Amino acid sequence: MEPVKHILNDIWDRYPEALSNEYITVALPEVEKLIAELFALGPFYYYTLNVGNSTLCNFSESILSIHNLKKYPQHLKDVIDLVHPDDLPFVMEAEAWTLEMYKEIGFEHQTQLKSGYCFRMKTKENVYELFHHQAIHTLKDEQGRLLQTINIHTNIQSIAQENNYVVTVSGIGSRHDFYQKTLRPELFALNISERLTKRELEVFVLLIKGYSDKEIAETIVISYHTVRTHHKNILKKTKSKNSKELIKKGLVQGFL
Repeated sequence: MEPVKHILNDIWDRYPEALSNEYITVALPEVEKLIAELFALGPFYYYTLNVGNSTLCNFSESILSIHNLKKYPQHLKDVIDLVHPDDLPFVMEAEAWTLEMYKEIGFEHQTQLKSGYCFRMKTKENVYELFHHQAIHTLKDEQGRLLQTINIHTNIQSIAQENNYVVTVSGIGSRHDFYQKTLRPELFALNISERLTKRELEVFVLLIKGYSDKEIAETIVISYHTVRTHHKNILKKTKSKNSKELIKKGLVQGFL
């Protein structure tokens, strides 16, 4: 199928090294494991993007009901057309910053990183709701060219109604990178990070990713009792009643 141009082509063309470099995927990860790594607190769907021609495949059926569609989108442009027009400039900025971070971290790690940010999408006629977008590069060829990514979109309208204009790049699997940028600081100010110590923030990020206290202790090599203490302090400082409320605040504040 012939490639169909869309607004992200302009961004991707500025970072050719992100789409083609010397590093290749050792083994294609299982989709189920990838989805388990991605955050979804609400109705969600995923699909595979074939980077070379921007065609789509491997949809979860929920995309049809969530967007009130009669057939599956064929190209990335079809999905972009569902995004609120006022949010498209932010989407382009978010993609550009994401690729800058991948470059800074190192493209040898790009299949162990995910990006995330929010935008409004059409759910039915004249109705737009807030979605959380996540993407991970999943497959490269023997020449190091990026072939596929998996995108997941979660409807978070019940949790947040306004975009936080925050972009994150974080590690998955064995990597625990975490980078964040607010692209509209005049409209949205983060404050959770200002209340937490460096170690508490590290624990906080893992908590909202779904790690248990025991798993956090093993991951960052501290005692279980120390993690428990950090956990209690984090709940107190963020005024969260439980971990579920903490996850919601983490999403609204742009930590996911």
